[in-house]
Amino acid sequence: MRALIVEKDDEGKTSASVQDIDEARLPAGEVTVAVEYSTVNYKDGLCVGPGGGLVRNYPHVPGIDFAGTVEASDDPRYAAGDKVVLTGWRVGEAYWGGYAEKARVKADWLVPLPVGLTTRASMAVGTAGFTAMLAVMALEDHGMKPGDGEVLVTGAAGGVGSVATAILANLGYEVAGVTGRPETGDYLKSLGAGRIVAREDLSETVKRPLEAETWAGCVDAVGGAMLARVLGQMKYGASVSAVGLAGGAGLPATVIPFLLRGVNLLGIDSVMQPYENRVRAWERVSKDLPMDKLEAMIQPATLADLPKLGADILKGQVKGRVVVDVNA
Repeated sequence: MRALIVEKDDEGKTSASVQDIDEARLPAGEVTVAVEYSTVNYKDGLCVGPGGGLVRNYPHVPGIDFAGTVEASDDPRYAAGDKVVLTGWRVGEAYWGGYAEKARVKADWLVPLPVGLTTRASMAVGTAGFTAMLAVMALEDHGMKPGDGEVLVTGAAGGVGSVATAILANLGYEVAGVTGRPETGDYLKSLGAGRIVAREDLSETVKRPLEAETWAGCVDAVGGAMLARVLGQMKYGASVSAVGLAGGAGLPATVIPFLLRGVNLLGIDSVMQPYENRVRAWERVSKDLPMDKLEAMIQPATLADLPKLGADILKGQVKGRVVVDVNA
């Protein structure tokens, strides 16, 4: 089988290359999957490169997402021929992941592929799109509904932001997309954004803890000063789903928006999400994400492309969703 192998030398430097390896080297697990597609996320960029503290042992196979067909199973929940998808559970970080023609994992980590969704489409969704769906679900669970006003998506041209924009627009929400790349404006409008907000309009902190009530909800992939600023612009009782920290892990905010406007800050974790909510989110993806919009986000790739793509995503140079055909 072929796999992207990341190795570390005696000086601590890492290198990644596509190699032919014996299937016997796969880790222990109840289910062996013939991988068809994977994708590229920020964590993948870290793991393909220096590791970012995520990789425990070398040599390592990255790839935090994959979809494919069950080849063998010791668990009654899955049988040979079943289509499955995997995101999270530290696969591709602490455990060998999807940048290979085969993977072996615990049955608990898998989710049946929803009817109507192909393995390729599921990887156009991947962790980024799965997280976006979780974020939208959380906002709706806290009362957000179409007609309430504009919903802000920060980092809108990235993987999470692209899918969140398409889902929200498809559900009937007015979407405002924040981007620091003006050239992505037409792309975001094609996904359904009604307005483009320049990153510099929200990237500076202000002394006032509250500004005009502007947003009925927000999917935030940036964090940092932008999240602090957005919290002070939320409508009364509105919520922000926090999904990322592209702008930094700090939060230079006050508690005033929570106390005077009842704003909710909702943390979204996709890695350890319980099985039932995973199934719910994937079912929602299959219904609420328009496949034509999803197709427009896709950048195709092969295993050989991954070292460069891993570096590119860390620099914020990847738009939309990369779909890796591991057998190409």
